[in-house]
Amino acid sequence: MSDQREKALAYAHENGERFLEELKALVAIPSVSTDSKYQKDMEKAANWVAQALRDLGAKNVAVMPTAKHPMVVGELFQAGASAATFLVYGHYDVQPPEPLELWKTPPFEPTVVGENLYGRGTSDMKGQMMAGLKAIESIIKTDHLPVNLRFIFEGEEEIGSPSMGEFIRNHKDILKADLALNLDGGIVAVDLPTISISVRGLAYFELRVYGAAGDLHSGMFGGAVHNPAQVLCELIAGMHDRQGRVTLPGFYDRVRPLSAEDRENFARLPTNDDYFLKTTGAPALFGEEGYSAAERIGGRPTLEVNGLYSGYIGEGSKTVLPAYAMAKISCRLVPDQDPEEVHQQLRQYLEEHAPKSVRWELVQFAGSPASSIDPHQPQVQALAQAMEQIWKVKPIFKREGGSIPIIGELQQLLGMPTILVGFGLPDDNLHAPNEKLHLPTWQRGIDTLIHFFYNVKETQKG
Repeated sequence: MSDQREKALAYAHENGERFLEELKALVAIPSVSTDSKYQKDMEKAANWVAQALRDLGAKNVAVMPTAKHPMVVGELFQAGASAATFLVYGHYDVQPPEPLELWKTPPFEPTVVGENLYGRGTSDMKGQMMAGLKAIESIIKTDHLPVNLRFIFEGEEEIGSPSMGEFIRNHKDILKADLALNLDGGIVAVDLPTISISVRGLAYFELRVYGAAGDLHSGMFGGAVHNPAQVLCELIAGMHDRQGRVTLPGFYDRVRPLSAEDRENFARLPTNDDYFLKTTGAPALFGEEGYSAAERIGGRPTLEVNGLYSGYIGEGSKTVLPAYAMAKISCRLVPDQDPEEVHQQLRQYLEEHAPKSVRWELVQFAGSPASSIDPHQPQVQALAQAMEQIWKVKPIFKREGGSIPIIGELQQLLGMPTILVGFGLPDDNLHAPNEKLHLPTWQRGIDTLIHFFYNVKETQKG
């Protein structure tokens, strides 16, 4: 191991307590992107991240407005023109903390309990973002970076990154890089490092069904006026067949079949069907026939109902025939599926199946394509080597079930592949009460990223 690499690692260990305090300061900012009451906090978080970049010595740091929440950008060029340039991505926004009564510690008062730091955003993804920044700091303070860096940190990832596509199209010059390093990933177990080689895309909709002009007395009008809640339930029920397949016309036309190698990789994951039963507490698993739960999550597309509303939902009874019913529906997409095509497929399904006795509207809120990276690419192998240097085991290559819009957009708009890496754990309670970050794994993550940058330097020599 080189002296400079050892010095960077020593710096990270010596400054570990300060790193943690800075992470706590960022987590304490309630940067909830979906709720307008947190607008000032979103701006505060963006400015906090911008100052963190300036403290690293980054140039051209800017907090740039979008239609909703600002982007933070900057650049750090130390390695010279012949070195590779990476675009480092993260997001500073978080999910809402509700329901508050289920938190054991206040969501925006980061608290260490045992080996974990609790608080909203600790794992998703302020902790992951800070792991990257602190690895970079550890190298800068003891050496020169072996690669050039550009940065983009957004505040809309948790609401589907609606401003990202336009921002990329309008600012290609400040985002140009050889490869993106996305820190919004995780590992499958505390003792098993993981590299994500694909993420699913997303198409998100709100379906609204209208009946009468207003709510009606169910005794006086029930049976004569079609109930929008009943219509909505029937429409949703028809979106899957008995084999668990989505019935939207043409939905599977672009879906790549899983290869033998794909299925071997899924089989290596420590997440078999029993794991999903135990983790979820569900009485039984459900999904497309012929695939394991891991394959359904990582390699197959889905359609899910994320929310339902209609009529009276308060305590007790009220005999009302509702005038309106609504459902939130999301589709997770695999490579080659197009979110806009899925939008049209859902619209065609509704045109063919919705009765004339109601009126309906379909609103599209978000859409992003799926994406993947070749695991044999030199930079991916440099990361795999770094993980093995820290964990002493070979990492697993994994397909993610979730969606990260910027990965597909960078690939689609800039032709830029993305390495997805992070050190969150499956039990970190992402998007749920009592979100946490396992601190020993976080610290290992910082060390891994230090090794990664130096390993990339070795590949550049070759």
